Amino acid sequence: MVAVGGVRRKRAWRWAMRAVASAVVWTAVVQVASIAGLFRPRVVADCGGKGGGGAAAGLAALAGEDSAAARLSPPALVPKRIYKSNGYLRVTCNGGLNQMRAGICDMVTIARHLNLTLVVPELDKRSFWADPSDFGDIFDVDHFINSLRDELMIVKELPLKLQLIRTKKRLYSMSPVSWSNETYYLKRILPLARKHKVIHFDKSDARLANNGLPVQLQMLRCRVNFDALRFTPQIEALGRQLISTLQRSGQFVVLHLRYEMDMLSFSGCTHGCSTEEAEELTRMRYAYPWWKEKEIGSEAKRLQGLCPLTPEEITLVLKALGFTKDTLIYIASGEIYGGERRLAVLKAAYPKLVRKEKILSPDELRPFQNHSTQMAALDYMVSLASDIFIPSYDGNMARVVEGHRRSASLDSVRNINNH
Repeated sequence: MVAVGGVRRKRAWRWAMRAVASAVVWTAVVQVASIAGLFRPRVVADCGGKGGGGAAAGLAALAGEDSAAARLSPPALVPKRIYKSNGYLRVTCNGGLNQMRAGICDMVTIARHLNLTLVVPELDKRSFWADPSDFGDIFDVDHFINSLRDELMIVKELPLKLQLIRTKKRLYSMSPVSWSNETYYLKRILPLARKHKVIHFDKSDARLANNGLPVQLQMLRCRVNFDALRFTPQIEALGRQLISTLQRSGQFVVLHLRYEMDMLSFSGCTHGCSTEEAEELTRMRYAYPWWKEKEIGSEAKRLQGLCPLTPEEITLVLKALGFTKDTLIYIASGEIYGGERRLAVLKAAYPKLVRKEKILSPDELRPFQNHSTQMAALDYMVSLASDIFIPSYDGNMARVVEGHRRSASLDSVRNINNH
């Protein structure tokens, strides 16, 4: 019995030593992996922004500080994707900044899917704002081209040979069917691109389906929106100045008050407007032939929840959410229809109401005057960096900013986990 007990004790001892040794080895492996993680070069996620989480400091980096650092120490170019191009895609965007931004994401995705070469998109110059800005006045063109070179070829203009042909022969131009899926583009558009060598889309809004697309195409959309479309150094510098000034006063809320003349005219929402104002908005709607809906019942649309909140209504919402009178609120919008009269209730409830025109000097804003898209880009940066972002309407900016902030938060979590 003694011998048997000794054998059992020896076996138990061996098993214990093996367990301890395994634990030590596993701990070492984990430590090495952690160290490797600390020094692993960061790869930007397809749907990721640049830095930042929900806090203002993190999103301030997202709104420009990281890209400023990147200019001082630019990253190595991603490897170029080599493919046989099936032709060139030219695009004329339509709408405001964020509608064009979403359209550009779709156009890049379509060009990549069809193996086309994309010409840097042209921006809308005929809309209500009549903004003469080109793509390069809003976005960093070189970053746009270089950051996507592993996906597709992007050129600043057509080759000279094709430009000469274009002067002799009319460019093939069309509007793709709205909300089309990838099959439509493969079967209907690709043969046209191969036939004509150059194809022009005269509209970019809502030309690609939101859902039901392959995940790779959806991820490319995110990558374009949250990484490739970087504002110019001039816009980023002034945007960072705006953000810094606001943050010195503490936390701040951005209110995207979508109550401009074009919005009310297009939507037909005239609640709270005088008879004269409602008639003016209707005349404007008929003046733009590409706004298809002309006869609109304002109250019926409002009951369906399709109208933006009025300044008076958003005041009630802010109070209901518990915002106190000393809350610093930055209004991100164009000129409010009805001017100071329509802002009176909101200002009485929240006297610390500011706009970029109040924070920046006339000299600082002068280069951006009469360029509504560039002004909107400043609001976009401030919206990203805000502690709280509140839209009064579920439009393009509300969706794009929400997506950008969510992407930044996810990216921040990944960075924390990696460290």
